[in-house]
Amino acid sequence: MGTKPFTMIDLFAGCGGMTSGFIAAKDFKPSMSVEFDLHAAATYAANFGESHTRYADIATIPDDQIPRADLIIGGPPCQGFSNLGSRNVDDPRNKLWKEYIRFVRHAKPRVFVIENVDRFFSSSEFALLQAEAAPGGLLEDYELSSGFLLAADFGVPQRRKRTIVIASRIGKIPLPTPTHARPDTLGDLPEWHTTRDVLSGLPEKPVTTELPASRVKFFDENVPGVFKSSDLHVGRKPVERSLERYRYIPPGGGRFNLPDHLLSRCWREKKAGTTDVMGRMQWDMPSLTIRTEFFKPEKGQYLHPQWEQDDNGHSVDRPITHWEAARLQSFPDDFQWCGTKLQVAKQIGNAVPPMLAEAIAHHLKPYLRGDSPRTREPVTCRLCRAA
Repeated sequence: MGTKPFTMIDLFAGCGGMTSGFIAAKDFKPSMSVEFDLHAAATYAANFGESHTRYADIATIPDDQIPRADLIIGGPPCQGFSNLGSRNVDDPRNKLWKEYIRFVRHAKPRVFVIENVDRFFSSSEFALLQAEAAPGGLLEDYELSSGFLLAADFGVPQRRKRTIVIASRIGKIPLPTPTHARPDTLGDLPEWHTTRDVLSGLPEKPVTTELPASRVKFFDENVPGVFKSSDLHVGRKPVERSLERYRYIPPGGGRFNLPDHLLSRCWREKKAGTTDVMGRMQWDMPSLTIRTEFFKPEKGQYLHPQWEQDDNGHSVDRPITHWEAARLQSFPDDFQWCGTKLQVAKQIGNAVPPMLAEAIAHHLKPYLRGDSPRTREPVTCRLCRAA
């Protein structure tokens, strides 16, 4: 007889990056997910089922519909926590945080995990979250561990730094330790995965700029989809001036590699900072953070890493595609998507990388089982297994 899976609730679930990782770790079963954005909720439902997926404002879900669960995962927006201590239920800035805590208090999870941007760790919102876990606070039954995790340290081919909070009422649970290390670090861990590990072998020239013209119904609404990951290999049609700029950018370079005649006025006048703007990735390093506008090189280091200057070489002078961004976020190729190009890009950029979530899930299992943490099962990441 197999082990009974741990039930979990995913709040602010987005397209399901965090759920994807926990399911990949096995022994976790979602009992409810909540997402307010229709297309993100549709993507979640396409991958994990519609029956437990709530496309709704979290505040509209009654207390008696919140199931008990072993675990709550999710990342409430960092804005609005600052007045939680006032208990002013009418303060709109508090709404989403108060709703997250309402779910915790009714679902009574043994553990909950919060993922947020790195600056959340030094915010007044985070300080008040800690205060709520003190005696007399709304979360006084929980012990908190918190800090930064770098996605690349857990097999994701991306240098994405995030604040992670693990709250437990079954004893303090530390943050997981890295499973991978940067190449120049001595030790026994496998090296970081790189853009080469996930981008090489994909067609260098996308054959289309549009998603297939298909639609599907979720939550009684028609939405674009369902799309295979390979459907997301869509290009753009940059103007000649943009193409000329791309040709000057070497791997790891950016706007400072452009000649004066190709600099925009704002770049010409801004002599420092924003070094990743108009940047090109490097084959043998993880990417920088994949954000929601990864298809715009003027927003960051999003040019394809292939670049050779000699006459016999060639460059791939375009931004990465949605499929490439999804791979850099560590989504598996069998993941399915719903929404327009812009909506899917937003889902990809906002997601928790599934392989980071999977590492957290593996780390939590012995604590949830009541085993010694030393019994943590050996884990090999998906990219290492495929190598």
